[in-house]
Amino acid sequence: MTGNSERLLIETTTAWGIPLSEHQYAQFQRYLDELIIWNDRFNLTAIRDRSAMIRRHLLDSLYLARDWRTAPANLIDIGSGAGFPALPLKIAYPTLPVTLVEATGKKAAFLRHVIECLELTDVRVLNERIEIVGRNPAEREQYEVVTARAVAELRVLVEYALPLLRMGGRLLAPKGHDPADEIAAAQHALHALGGEVSAYEPVHIPGEEPRSLVIITKIAPTPSRFPRAIGIPARRPL
Repeated sequence: MTGNSERLLIETTTAWGIPLSEHQYAQFQRYLDELIIWNDRFNLTAIRDRSAMIRRHLLDSLYLARDWRTAPANLIDIGSGAGFPALPLKIAYPTLPVTLVEATGKKAAFLRHVIECLELTDVRVLNERIEIVGRNPAEREQYEVVTARAVAELRVLVEYALPLLRMGGRLLAPKGHDPADEIAAAQHALHALGGEVSAYEPVHIPGEEPRSLVIITKIAPTPSRFPRAIGIPARRPL
C-alpha cells in the first residue's frame, strides 16, 4: 500500500499495538476496491473518498481493538451494512469467529462477496432482522462481544445487543463526541436488560472530529421477553 492515507493506516495501527502483515494490508486495499465498485451501484456508504474511507471506516473500526490483549472468543456485529466495524476486525484478527447481521439483501450480498474475495474463514452473514436473531436459541447468549456502529440510539441498541451476550460479555458501541445524554436516557433499558456502562472513552482518529466509544457489560441475565417483536424496540424504546 502506498500514499499518505495508506501510510496513515500503517502508522496508526502500529501506534495502537495492532500489528498487521503485508497480506493484511493487501486485504484492506482489496476491501476498499470492492466497496468503491459496489458503492456505485448500491450506495453502501455515503463516503466516496478513499482516504476518508481509511479514516472513517477502517481506522474507526480497528480502534475497537486498541486495548485487546487477545482477540475475544467470538464477535457478532449488528446492522453490518458494508461490514464496519466487524470485517476490519476480522482481517486484523484472522482466527476471530465473526457473525454479521444485516437485514438488507443487497448489503448482505456485498458482505458475502467481500468475504469470498478476501478468502476469510469462520465468518457468517445472517440476512435477518436483529429481533429474530436475538430470539434464536442458537444465537442467544452466545457471544463475548457485540459491535454496532450507527445502528440506533443506545436505549434501542441495548435491547438488540444484550440478549446476544453471555454473562460478562461486552457491547462496543462507537458514538458521537459526547454520549452522556444517550447514556442517561438508556439507564432504564440497561436495568431491565441486565447491562451497565462500564466505560466510555474518547476516540481520536487522525484528521477526524473527536468521537467516543461506549462499552456496556452484561451483568445479569436478559429476560426472555427481550428483544420484543420486529420494529417495537425502535418505535417504543424502553
